[in-house]
Amino acid sequence: MSGTIGTAESKSANRTLPALIAHRGFAGVYPENTVAAVEQAAAGYGSNSPPEMVEIDLMASADGELVVFHDYDLGRLTDAPAAVADQRVWETPAETLAELEVLGTGETIPTLDAVLDALPPEVGVNVEFKNPGSAAVRSRENLPRADRETQRDLWLDFAERAIDTLSTYDHDVLISSFAEGALAAAREVDSSIPLAAVLAESVADGMEVARRYDCEAVHPPWNMISGTDLFNAAYGSLGPYDDVDLVEIAHDEGRAVNVWTVESWYQADQLRQAGVDGLIADYPGVLRFGDDASE
Repeated sequence: MSGTIGTAESKSANRTLPALIAHRGFAGVYPENTVAAVEQAAAGYGSNSPPEMVEIDLMASADGELVVFHDYDLGRLTDAPAAVADQRVWETPAETLAELEVLGTGETIPTLDAVLDALPPEVGVNVEFKNPGSAAVRSRENLPRADRETQRDLWLDFAERAIDTLSTYDHDVLISSFAEGALAAAREVDSSIPLAAVLAESVADGMEVARRYDCEAVHPPWNMISGTDLFNAAYGSLGPYDDVDLVEIAHDEGRAVNVWTVESWYQADQLRQAGVDGLIADYPGVLRFGDDASE
């Protein structure tokens, strides 16, 4: 298990395009967070080269298995019967999860091992810690000092098992999370593993969390990047944000900026011009336009 891809340090002087990170295995074209998505994303799409990293979401089943899945409940993404559709993933045994079909594709909810087995070692993996099996997790917060230890402890066993699994593979690894407790736990388990704070509510709070755990990267939403036409554009409930140059601040501190979730060439081109290091994208072709796209 080695370092990150698309970090401020690893972006070479002659490389003008951001790193491409396949969001949930390019969720715009493949069934998200499945073995098939990871395999096909890593194989490249049409004339596109493989992404530098595949991003996946990780949480725990009721019996502690590490499974790759995004939503807290099962209804949107699987064929779960009505009786369990609203059930939390961490309330559901791994055996039951493995029997559910994802988005009508025949693919099932995979374990972390299954995804890593399917991912070629030359393609990195960004593992987003989603939930360790507790409704008490606090995400998208800059935690007060009094609550940090309790939140870290919620994640410790999960972080240890995930990092132990990742350490048996040769992929470049980046662990990210919206939850400060997850970053604290990962840093305690392995002080050398690259981390990324996922930003959502506030630039200042997000950067404070990144500094607290010496994160190698920050992951802001695309409408948080000032100086672009995207800044403070409507994106769900996110924003408005203070007009500060997050890219410059992060780079001055030696942190990479990988932006989520990019869905169009226009967003990609705006973000490329702003100097971001990575694009966490739903589609593999988002960088095939712009001054440097043919290089």
